Amino acid sequence: MTDLVSIFCEIDDFCKDFEKQYEKRMLSSGSGKRKRELIMNMSEVMTISIWYHFSGYATFKDYYTKHVSVYMRSEFNVVSYTRFIELRKRVLMPLLVYLVTRKLNNCTGVSFIDSFRLEACNIRRASSHKTLKLIAKKGKTGEGWFFGTKVHLIINPHGEIVSFYISSGNVADNNHDLIFTITKQIYGKLFGDRGYLLRPDIFEKLYQSGVHMITKIKSNMKNKLMHTTDKLMLKGRGIIESVGNILKNTLHLEHSRHRSISGFLLHVISSLTAYQIRDKKPSLSLNLPINSISA
Repeated sequence: MTDLVSIFCEIDDFCKDFEKQYEKRMLSSGSGKRKRELIMNMSEVMTISIWYHFSGYATFKDYYTKHVSVYMRSEFNVVSYTRFIELRKRVLMPLLVYLVTRKLNNCTGVSFIDSFRLEACNIRRASSHKTLKLIAKKGKTGEGWFFGTKVHLIINPHGEIVSFYISSGNVADNNHDLIFTITKQIYGKLFGDRGYLLRPDIFEKLYQSGVHMITKIKSNMKNKLMHTTDKLMLKGRGIIESVGNILKNTLHLEHSRHRSISGFLLHVISSLTAYQIRDKKPSLSLNLPINSISA
């Protein structure tokens, strides 16, 4: 695993560039008020938010009050937990930009797509849920009905995230707008489960843009011949389920203790960033002829 100092240095370099560009585009309020320096700067807040996912603590509050405030005072300008939560709201956009511009990997021509549900609360309490009521919806996956949101991921054979999308729980995996948005930087063959079956016209349009969607067929559909290589790659689609397992069970992607939409989004983005920083990722060996996997 990358060490804390290396992560902080990389994030600090990014924040210096980000703040320069951000300030250039900011309009002056005309008040002439002095801008006060924060005790804890942006790079420290981002680093602590990401490092939490490697800590092993079940809740961020326990992590901050029992670990950061006690053992990391020499590394960071530690503030109170309440103040830190206020500062976290300011790093949502920088953290998103950092993930998209610095941490997402390149497409290799072979990709895997899947979605993972994030429950906001037990579906029986959906009508009384307030925190994520603007984005959480009832949806259904292979595990059954749930109330919450979804994280859609595209990864390459090295287990690295290439693209992602956060949607409400009622957005279907093969939603056309979602598919075209998440595949903007994708080319080549894209393997998914039956939930990604597309209408012929949408499939053709996607193919013309350079993406060949390959899925298993449903039992009531007419069988079609498929290249042996594609069949083998479909069997290897479990790699993306392993990624979801790491995100949920190791990096604490899913929990129902969010107190705001911004807190939820920051938690998801920091989880994805922590995964990208993580050294050990599931991977798939591609000992296949190049011409057999090109689009």
